[in-house]
Amino acid sequence: MAAQLQTALTILRRKQVEARTGLSRSAIYAKLRHNPKRPGDYDPTFPKQISVGAKAVGWIEAEVLDWINAQIKKSRKAD
Repeated sequence: MAAQLQTALTILRRKQVEARTGLSRSAIYAKLRHNPKRPGDYDPTFPKQISVGAKAVGWIEAEVLDWINAQIKKSRKAD
């Protein structure tokens, strides 16, 4: 049963996350880390990266898409 739930997962690499979100490399990593000098950059709702190898990370596509949809809803509520 667990295998059936996991079949739809796709891992995105950083360049793909950049393309989907429109964020730069530095903006993505700024959203992941709290920086006292730039507190507005940190976003606790931004999807966390996962390790896919010794020196490689990725993001789960469904989490990235959920974050994008949440940003759209938040933006539309402000109108």
